[in-house]
Amino acid sequence: GAVIGHELGHGFDDQGSRFNGDGELVDWWTEGDRERFDALSAKLIAQFSELETRDAPGLKVNGGLTVGENIGDLGGLTIGYKAYTIACEDAPAPELDGFTGAQRFFLGWAQVWSGTAREAEAKRLLATDPHSPMDVRANAARNLTEFVEAFDVRAGDGMWVDEDERVRIF
Repeated sequence: GAVIGHELGHGFDDQGSRFNGDGELVDWWTEGDRERFDALSAKLIAQFSELETRDAPGLKVNGGLTVGENIGDLGGLTIGYKAYTIACEDAPAPELDGFTGAQRFFLGWAQVWSGTAREAEAKRLLATDPHSPMDVRANAARNLTEFVEAFDVRAGDGMWVDEDERVRIF
């Protein structure tokens, strides 16, 4: 669901949001909506610009290059999690193998991005790919309060983001 939501989110990311429903390059957002979106995008750029991939130690993500895909990931997680809760019909999913349904949702997201790259390839991708590295993409989840609650993430934990620094665009 989060991957499908990711693709839907591209219609409203830094590029897609500039086209109307007929595919025409039209500024259809209000000035205030664009300002709020740009401010949240800037926070997401800054957040991802602090992250580095394990495959190219010491090199950080170019948050400006990857912002559209990071918005897609964040939107996809938001849409996918909402769909998950609707599917549960207000009844919690059973705990399986020690994980709650909410935890399994986010673990599924992380598993989608399970992979590795040789260092030379990781460096090339950091310079040219509009997607964040695989191991970094899963980090979009740390912006969702639902993730924080599912895993009881606390200040000082590796996936912790202060509540006022979390980005929720959709």
